[in-house]
Amino acid sequence: MNSKSYLIAAAIALVLVVWMLSGQIAGDTGPATPASEAEAPVAVQVREMAAERVERELENQGDTVADQDVELRAQTAGRVAEVLVARGERVAAGDPILRLAMEDRAARRAEAEARVAQREADYEAAQRLGDDGFQAQTAVREARAALEAARAALAAIEEEIRHTTVRAPFDGVLEERPVEVGDFVAVGDPVARVVNADPLLAVINVAQQDIGRVRLGAEAVVELATGDRLEGVVSYISGAAQSGTRTFRVEVEAPNPDGLPAGVSATVRIPLESVQAHFVTPAVLALEESGQLGVKTVNEAGEVVFHPVNIVRAEREGVWVTGLPERARVITVGQGFVRAGEPVRAVAEAELPDDRTLPEPEAPPAALGDGD
Repeated sequence: MNSKSYLIAAAIALVLVVWMLSGQIAGDTGPATPASEAEAPVAVQVREMAAERVERELENQGDTVADQDVELRAQTAGRVAEVLVARGERVAAGDPILRLAMEDRAARRAEAEARVAQREADYEAAQRLGDDGFQAQTAVREARAALEAARAALAAIEEEIRHTTVRAPFDGVLEERPVEVGDFVAVGDPVARVVNADPLLAVINVAQQDIGRVRLGAEAVVELATGDRLEGVVSYISGAAQSGTRTFRVEVEAPNPDGLPAGVSATVRIPLESVQAHFVTPAVLALEESGQLGVKTVNEAGEVVFHPVNIVRAEREGVWVTGLPERARVITVGQGFVRAGEPVRAVAEAELPDDRTLPEPEAPPAALGDGD
């Protein structure tokens, strides 16, 4: 091959190298993605919120009981002769509920009265003879003892006769009456149950770590399972914890003029202190990877901030929480797609058309590997 051929071959090789290098350079320095085409910050909907002063409450579940609930028992034996009050009827203190048959009690009382009269006459005669010196003082004392015994026997039969009438011990409702006319009752048999549910007592068990914050006389709200609501005060705090649960019995006394029933479940709320809190719906609450409950907000720099919160009070529409700044832009839509420290585009609810909310953003695509 002559020199000319070498030159031609060299020129062709040089052109090929230049062409290949130009392609490589073009591939490395190809047109960059415009900044406008880079991934834009996620749009989230925010609501401007201000803290309000609310009452921190101690909330416990419990039951209601009547203030007075007494089972009446027969104090003398006999046959039920008359029933005067039906179950469910109201009674006043002292009202007769039922009567037992007198049987021979009237005759025994008459006999006791006659014996007292006789013993009184004997004693008076003994006193006169003793004063005149015709009778020893021992005989006078014996006559006096016989008189007192006769009086005691009369008092006993009169007490037995009084017990033949069973009376209401206080104002209330005749809840039960397990006997009817003709039934025979012995001493100690139950004959009636009277219940007074005004005031109504709500009984709760307070944990040992909370009992120190409960005070006698503190106001409380009682919400019954029936939907009724009563207001009362703490009337009793147990001085010793129950050994099994380490809880303390606390009673709340609430006026019950409408006669709401006892024995229903109740939620008792006892205000403890006033705090600054925000009212949020459960939808805006989020869980950190550590399990901490919190709320996500957007700061002035447009970045997401996670605030750990504590629930102060729960209501039907949402919860009151502490831990947020005095004023906060709370993320209400999109909080599930952003993380703390991430820049976002905050859209206030007020900037959206009526009856519209920002749609939830789609989940970001998975990152591609280097070889894809």
